[in-house]
Amino acid sequence: MKNVSKLFIIFTLISINISCSKKIEDNKVSQSPEDLYKLAMIDLDSENYESAKKQFELIEFNFPLSNEAVQSKLMIAFIDYANMNYDEAIYKFNRFINVYPAHKNIDYAFYMRAMCYYEQIENEFLDGNNNIKALENFNQIVNRFPNSKYSRDSEQKIILIKENIAAKHMDIAYFYLEQKKYLAAMKRYQIIIDEYSQSKFTPEALHRLVEIYFALGMKEDSIKTASVLGYNYPDSKWYKYSYNLVGPKDNKNNKSFFGKVFNLLNKENEKE
Repeated sequence: MKNVSKLFIIFTLISINISCSKKIEDNKVSQSPEDLYKLAMIDLDSENYESAKKQFELIEFNFPLSNEAVQSKLMIAFIDYANMNYDEAIYKFNRFINVYPAHKNIDYAFYMRAMCYYEQIENEFLDGNNNIKALENFNQIVNRFPNSKYSRDSEQKIILIKENIAAKHMDIAYFYLEQKKYLAAMKRYQIIIDEYSQSKFTPEALHRLVEIYFALGMKEDSIKTASVLGYNYPDSKWYKYSYNLVGPKDNKNNKSFFGKVFNLLNKENEKE
């Protein structure tokens, strides 16, 4: 009998516990999705990410057709981003973009996906893929949503990423140059000049081409490249280096070098 009584007490306690838990859950569900979303956002703003995530998931489960459920998907993806679970966040932002392409906050989804790649960039030597992916995504924001509040920040980050990519090409090009693999080095320098012309590395890239052409005995190409450098970056130290290498030895006026270069080329062409 004692055993029976003991079992009865255990089952009674379990029953009470289940009943209480059910009442708590029922109370949550009885609230509107709007109220639940507000509570979840309070937790999110306080950085109580786990609690916020549970509430967003509760909204999704109980009110799947509500606007708050759709917005909760975005917030859950953001929580993954905040916790640096970047791959999971990217997956969720991708899914949101594919399922809700016309959503009012679709620019936010694009921006956060770009940020997931951007924040994984550690340096120009190790993160080539993240550089490219971040650049592609920020460009999408600028092109698709030019009036978005995220557009200006995206433009600024594009500049930083391009500098990072240009730095990577410069490092590789310099390695080839040291190995006297001139054609491979030229290819990298040309990429910087053609694709990242606003980069701070462009004047140096032009100068390195001047050096390579000069080393290969390609005098005319060397002078032409130096003239481009002088025209676009007359005050650059790289222009001065190029002038000292291939400029007229009897003329010390750097400012007139651009014109004299073309006169020199024209005279040579006339002789031919």
